[in-house]
Amino acid sequence: MGTDLKAHYEKHGYVIIPGLIDSEGRSELEQACERVVARTREGSWLHRRTVGKQFPPYGQDNPDSWGVQHLMHPGLNEPAFAKWYTSPKLLGVATELLGCEVEDLQMELFNLLINPTSHDFALRWHRDDVRENATPEEELKALNIWHYGVQWNTALYVDSCLYIVPGSQSVPRTKEQRRLSSGQTPENPLDMPGSIKVILQPGETVFYNSNILHCATYSSKEKRATLHGCMGNAKGGASRARNILQHELDWMKEEEFKCTLPNSAARAMLNKLRVMQLNGGSGQGGEISYSLQN
Repeated sequence: MGTDLKAHYEKHGYVIIPGLIDSEGRSELEQACERVVARTREGSWLHRRTVGKQFPPYGQDNPDSWGVQHLMHPGLNEPAFAKWYTSPKLLGVATELLGCEVEDLQMELFNLLINPTSHDFALRWHRDDVRENATPEEELKALNIWHYGVQWNTALYVDSCLYIVPGSQSVPRTKEQRRLSSGQTPENPLDMPGSIKVILQPGETVFYNSNILHCATYSSKEKRATLHGCMGNAKGGASRARNILQHELDWMKEEEFKCTLPNSAARAMLNKLRVMQLNGGSGQGGEISYSLQN
């Protein structure tokens, strides 16, 4: 990847990398996506991101969806997703950005972002694990904690849904940024000071720090299939527990899932997640603790 891209990521909180998926791999993933999207829209796959709910828990209140959860779940029986999640190219970028080795990587989330069919939808400006009503002091404290994870969007078709504020992963919001990220859906995301639109061509991947200020728009008129995942550096211990375990990953504890993984490196990544599930906890009394409020 090169030190220039790593330096860009550390300074700006994101980096765009082309070509992680070759044409054959993209075709395989596109076909798998078509099948899981069809299952989700017909109602036979209930693990989904529901229009009207920005963050977990998503529930089933609306039949329209903006995402498909748990792409590696054995119930979907789509091995192309685990193959991509554990591919040498993807792991190579993750280790470079996290400053660790493959044996340090922790398996986390892998989902699919799609277009709703009948409702336009938008996410508000947020950081993934910092409440919008955090005081400047609370926000700075959270941002000063060493970040042990990286997430990414890989576009299978042209994607212009994501908006970010470069460099915001390490600094509290300004007064105007706080006003525009206090819980409301933005009428125009580019009203946010410092914001840019991230446009991905098919096969391009944006890696970004989940502490960066970001939001997204979902048009029901434009086809979208964007692979959305994250993984962590297990040296962070339980630092990522709440943000990851809120997505209800008990199915990843089952041997049925472990048996579907393509290699020993993938199984080692899963074992680290299981350790976090055991030691990280998810809230008081074992109840799930959610990072953000709907």
